[in-house]
Amino acid sequence: MNWIQKFLILCSGANLSVLKKTRIEWNKQAGVGGVILFTAIFASLSAGYALYTVFDNYFIAVIFSLLWGAMIFNLDRFIVSSMKKTGSFSQQFLTALPRLILAFILGVVISKPLELKIFNKEIDRQLEVIINRNKAQLQDSMNLRFKQQTLPYQTERDSIQNRINNLRKEIADITVEREKEIIGTGTETTSGKAGYGPNAKRKDELLAQKKDELNQYYVQVKNPLDTLNAKISQIYANLAHELKTSAPVEEGFNGFAARMQALDELGKANSMIALASFFIMLVFIVLEMSPVFVKLISPSGAYDYLMDKEDFYFKQYAREMTEKERLSSEYRIENHKNKLQKE
Repeated sequence: MNWIQKFLILCSGANLSVLKKTRIEWNKQAGVGGVILFTAIFASLSAGYALYTVFDNYFIAVIFSLLWGAMIFNLDRFIVSSMKKTGSFSQQFLTALPRLILAFILGVVISKPLELKIFNKEIDRQLEVIINRNKAQLQDSMNLRFKQQTLPYQTERDSIQNRINNLRKEIADITVEREKEIIGTGTETTSGKAGYGPNAKRKDELLAQKKDELNQYYVQVKNPLDTLNAKISQIYANLAHELKTSAPVEEGFNGFAARMQALDELGKANSMIALASFFIMLVFIVLEMSPVFVKLISPSGAYDYLMDKEDFYFKQYAREMTEKERLSSEYRIENHKNKLQKE
C-alpha cells in the first residue's frame, strides 16, 4: 500500500487495520476516498466563490471555504463509513435514504455558486437589465407619488394661473379692438369710424382698468403662488433625493441573491441556459451522492465481512462482560445476605 492509497483510504473512513488484511479491497476503498476528497474540494471552491460575492474579501472567502470543505469532507466520510453492508438491499436503501436526501441537498448547495461563475457573463448582462428595469419601475412609482402629493397644490396653482391667463386674454382682445377702432375697421364692437374718438377712449379706459386688475391680482396672489411653488419644489426635491438614494446601482446590486435572481430569469427566458444549469446541478448532485451509491450498490466484500466479524466479536464480548458483571453482582448480593443471616 503506497502513501497515495493510504491517504485515499483514510479519506474513505475505512478501518485501516482491518483493511490491511484484505488487499483486494484497497482499490475500491481508495476510489471511494477519492470521490469524497474531490467532492470536498469542489464544495470548498463553490463556497469560496459564493462567500467572495457576499463579503468581497479574499481572506474571509478562503478561511470559510476551507471550513466548509472540511465540514463536507467529514460529513461524507461519516456517511459512507457508517453504512453497513448487512441485511437485504431494501433494508440497506431505507437505512441510506436519509443520507441520500442529505447528499442531494448538499449537491444543490454546492452547484449553485459554480453555476453563477460559469454563467458569469450572461448574469452580468442580465443584472444590467434588472437594474434598468428596477430604475424605471422606481421612477414610475416616484412620478405617481409626486402627482398624488402635489395634486392639491397644482390644482390651486392652476386656478390662479387660469385667472391670470383670462385677464391677459381680455387685455389682448381689448387692445386689438382699440386698434381696429382707431383704424376704422367695422366690427360688432367698433363704430367703424377712423380716428381716436369716444369709443377709442372708452377702450383705453377699459384697457387701463383690466391692466390695473391684473397688476392687483399679481400682488394679491404673489405670496400664495410662491408658497405653492415652494411646496411643489420641496416635494420634488424630497422624491428626487429618495430616488437617488434608493435606486439600485451596479456596485450595490451585485450580491449573491441578485445574481441568483438573474440566473433564474435567464433560465426562464432561455431554455438552453435552463437545461445547462439543470445538468450542471445534476452533475454535482450525482457527485455528492456517488459515495453513498457506491457503498450501497457494491456487493459485500472481504472488508465488509471482516467488519461484521469485528462488530460481532465486540457485541459478543460486550454481552459476555455484561453477563459476567450481572453474575458477579448477584454473587456479591447473595454473600452479603448470607452474612446478615449468620449475624
